[in-house]
Amino acid sequence: MQDRFFKKIYSIGDFYWSLVLSFRGMEYLKLNKEKKLVSNQFKERIMLAVTEVNGCEACSYAHTKFALEEGMSQEEISSILSGEMGVIPEEETVAIFFAQHYTDQNGKSSKESWQRLVDEYGFEKSMVILAIIRMMISGNIYGIAVSAMQTRLKGKPSGKTSLFYEITMLVSFILYLPLAAIHASIENRNNVSLLPY
Repeated sequence: MQDRFFKKIYSIGDFYWSLVLSFRGMEYLKLNKEKKLVSNQFKERIMLAVTEVNGCEACSYAHTKFALEEGMSQEEISSILSGEMGVIPEEETVAIFFAQHYTDQNGKSSKESWQRLVDEYGFEKSMVILAIIRMMISGNIYGIAVSAMQTRLKGKPSGKTSLFYEITMLVSFILYLPLAAIHASIENRNNVSLLPY
């Protein structure tokens, strides 16, 4: 379990900023519902790839279920969650690699990797992909704390988090959610760049 889960531990500040970016990306998630730029299976592949980098146990289980419901095979899901990308449809590989890179670099990318994404999918679809990645990172950060608390309650602490960290992350969600929504609204109104570099 230690090798697959709890790969990255984020700070409480990281959690706040991930929520702000998630709220800011909502317009692109709405756009995706209207235009169907990213299919549900593609979306699940992105989310599984992000989850593999972070090692969120709760999200691995939840998104395995969602991916199965979308018609993905258990083999494909297991491959993505173990970091093997050979099963990814060729037309989605640039997005999946970008998702892994962006997540591994703590929410940053180079201009070149962002431009490669835009060249492959166009600006709108790339912004949808980025919004999905950012939303999943937020979910992973919270999910890692939830998973760590659950394993602690079962008498098997992760060894990578403390009880204080787990409680702080779980409680901060209540405080951070409205603050991050307001912060995101202000940044959107002031046209602060949403680009990932």
